[in-house]
Amino acid sequence: MSVPARLAELFHETFGVAPAAVLPLESHGSNRLRFRLVGPNHRTAIGVFGPDRNENRAFLAFARAFRAIGLPVPEVYRADEGHRVYLEEDLGDTTLFEALEAARRAAPQEPFPAALRPVYERVLAWLPRFQIEGHHVVDYRLAYPRAAFDCQSILWDLNYFKYHFLKLAYIPFHEARLERDFRELARFLLAAERDFFLYRDFQSRNVMLRDGAPWFIDFQGGRRGALQYDVASLLYDAKAALPPAVREELLVFYLNELARHRPVDREAFVAFYRGYVLVRIFQAMGAYGYRGFFERKVRFLQSVPPAIDNLDHLLRHDLWPPVRLPELRAVVERICQQETLRRRPVAVPAGLTVTITSFSFRRGYPEDATGHGGGFVFDLRALHNPGRYAEFADLSGRDAPVARFLHRRPEVRRVWRHVRALVTFQVEEYLRRGFTSLSVAFGCTGGQHRSVFFAETLARYLRRRFPGVHVELVHREQAQWAQPTARAAGEPSPS
Repeated sequence: MSVPARLAELFHETFGVAPAAVLPLESHGSNRLRFRLVGPNHRTAIGVFGPDRNENRAFLAFARAFRAIGLPVPEVYRADEGHRVYLEEDLGDTTLFEALEAARRAAPQEPFPAALRPVYERVLAWLPRFQIEGHHVVDYRLAYPRAAFDCQSILWDLNYFKYHFLKLAYIPFHEARLERDFRELARFLLAAERDFFLYRDFQSRNVMLRDGAPWFIDFQGGRRGALQYDVASLLYDAKAALPPAVREELLVFYLNELARHRPVDREAFVAFYRGYVLVRIFQAMGAYGYRGFFERKVRFLQSVPPAIDNLDHLLRHDLWPPVRLPELRAVVERICQQETLRRRPVAVPAGLTVTITSFSFRRGYPEDATGHGGGFVFDLRALHNPGRYAEFADLSGRDAPVARFLHRRPEVRRVWRHVRALVTFQVEEYLRRGFTSLSVAFGCTGGQHRSVFFAETLARYLRRRFPGVHVELVHREQAQWAQPTARAAGEPSPS
């Protein structure tokens, strides 16, 4: 059973009605698939497919535990761990990062719009409750991949930085001396008190805003750890690019909130905080290197210069942790001296690109080359196959005789009306929200007749309906078609 079909069943089991639509959502850097399910009464839910069962188990258990003590996390309506899917509360589409970007566009003269300060403060007021109250209710035996942010976890992050950023960016370093500094930094960090819940990815894209109130997602990597890591994650979030003075003010706000829950030795906290700032920046830069330098995903490449700005600020203002790390410091200085790394990459072109693909299921699903996690995939194998007729065997869905054959069939016209409605809705929403990439794929048995006909038809429709949208058309199996065919103009489209 397909993921959307199983999620639709969960929706029906939960709400007593079948969803009218199952719409794919962007997954950003995650390998999880997310969908919005829309019911006939406008009730919505988010469906998630997580390929890692252990990660799913951690998220589901933590979500239920947090929800039980009143922390603002999505309600899990229903889960099918065998199929690796679950249905959760829909918190809307606005992340803290998107709210910050929108406020900056509205007030470009303000590096940190004043309207966002109370929002960040509300987020930071919740953080100690996750760290302290959440610590008492989570089952760390389910934490994945480690029960604690321990020496092994720290060294994994530091080596991720070494292999996926330093090596891919061609930053020279002395291997043995760098490894020694890694161990020294880990030893220092582990001297901090660590009997708290560490959220692990507490950053602006993992905070949803609904009616102005923060809600928290993506805590499946949580484990036992130190308080400093999560506040460092939020305040040194590279793309958020908080001004240094604002970071310091928000840190003081967090410490005041923390003091409402437990005594705080502020001098000791800040000393360890500087070390956790470093390790968090390094972990993020490892991700930027892998996703950006290796996978060539523009969003991650765009995060490299602000991350380097953060490192440069630490050096220039003597915000280094109180531990001797000569090789690591030298490496950071070399990174900051690389003008090519600090140059902002060319921005994603304005406007929306819709990539339409025809393919054969025999050769697997199309790969997503955009970094957005894919989009619609329509299975056309239920439709009558022109390829079973000798007169069409050497033709494709681009040829007028095949197009006429398919156009005459009522089920083809019915499927087209559904496809057109779903894609039109998605394109209109993507244009409204400024998204830049949408993929639509049509699959059939051979990738030559039905899928090609639908891909061509949708491309013509979108070019007429949305002249400002760039449409890319790919017939993946074209090289496998029986032979080249003469193309006839003016082939019919379903009405």
